[in-house]
Amino acid sequence: MTYKPRSEFLQVMRERGFIADCTDLQGLDERLRNGAAPGYIGFDATATSLHVGSLIQIMMLRWLQKTGNKPIVLMGGGTSKVGDPSFRADERKLLDEAQIARNIEGIGQVFAKYVDFGEGGTDAIMLDNAEWLDNLNYLTFLREVGRYFSVNRMLSFESVKSRIDREQSLSFLEFNYMILQAYDFMELNRRHGCVLQMGGSDQWGNIVNGIDLTRRMLGNDVYGLTSPLLTMADGTKMGKTAGGAIWLNADMLSPYEFWQFWRNTLDADVGRFLKLYTELPVAECEQLGALEGAGINAAKVRLANEVTTLCHGPQAAAAAEATAREVFEKGGVGGELPTTTLQAADVPEGGISIVQLLVKSGLAGSGKEAKRLIADNGARLDDEAVTDAGLMVDRGRLAGTVKLSAGRKRHALVRL
Repeated sequence: MTYKPRSEFLQVMRERGFIADCTDLQGLDERLRNGAAPGYIGFDATATSLHVGSLIQIMMLRWLQKTGNKPIVLMGGGTSKVGDPSFRADERKLLDEAQIARNIEGIGQVFAKYVDFGEGGTDAIMLDNAEWLDNLNYLTFLREVGRYFSVNRMLSFESVKSRIDREQSLSFLEFNYMILQAYDFMELNRRHGCVLQMGGSDQWGNIVNGIDLTRRMLGNDVYGLTSPLLTMADGTKMGKTAGGAIWLNADMLSPYEFWQFWRNTLDADVGRFLKLYTELPVAECEQLGALEGAGINAAKVRLANEVTTLCHGPQAAAAAEATAREVFEKGGVGGELPTTTLQAADVPEGGISIVQLLVKSGLAGSGKEAKRLIADNGARLDDEAVTDAGLMVDRGRLAGTVKLSAGRKRHALVRL
């Protein structure tokens, strides 16, 4: 990046590693230095919680507000009825309105922890694009909006082109998504003076479309800023683990498991993640990330505490750290470990197999995976190695809480 921005927001974005591309960095910088600027990120309601793959965007909204600008959280109540095809191999499952409403309610819970909502000039607002998309007249929309879109250009965007190149079907329904997202930007500019759309780098084409449409329909200059699509140092997708997605809502993933995800960060990622997901000074992030041995492990605990405090509060972070110390340093149980409670009907008189317990606890995704874990000497029952996949655990033992472990880092409790 040759241009060095002078606005506080873009300086933060640049120093902490948030910027992948910007449609007009200098123009956006000047606008940000000319008074509070409203900016938005859209979140489609495809599940009842976001996962940590969305956390980089949420942090961008937080920094936008902390540097004197106005964050707009746009819920995709309308676009979720279509589904974003970007870089997907197949079409998303269509959701009904009741499920979309439940998902929006669940997703909305997390944002109040990161931004302040209200009526002031820099207070965040939350909107739903169903407000304007649900009532569009199809023919009017085609005449007034559709005429500004070139199919040739839409086909050239990488998110669409990659799907076609792989000879994977792209429905007309999905093809309309980028038009609807462009329309969102134009409507937000018209209704709320929004001048910035942010998103992951996979949204570049959709953001550019919105900028063009806003200029053509309203004659206004708006800007786009994308963040890098993060992978971890081992090449795996951010937020995806063997145990599943790392959800942001506590009812989808316990604060302890959330904390443990960050504690298990690879050494090479610590400094980068501290800059992106915490508010520690950049110099301190770099210093912590450069540590080795016991020092880097302490830095990982700091990372886990800082991120968990933002998402779940300081008490949850402290409880998670205490549980981790009890489990890993003292060989104990720890009060915050994820717990599965079985009903009497779940356990036959002869007991339940260790394979079933591993699956029911969530430490294994299937019986086959559980057997492989045992064969690889990775399973433990009350800290004792399990070598027999046919081991049965009787009701008497389950009457007290038993501790299951998958490897050294994943633990769960099971009780009757």
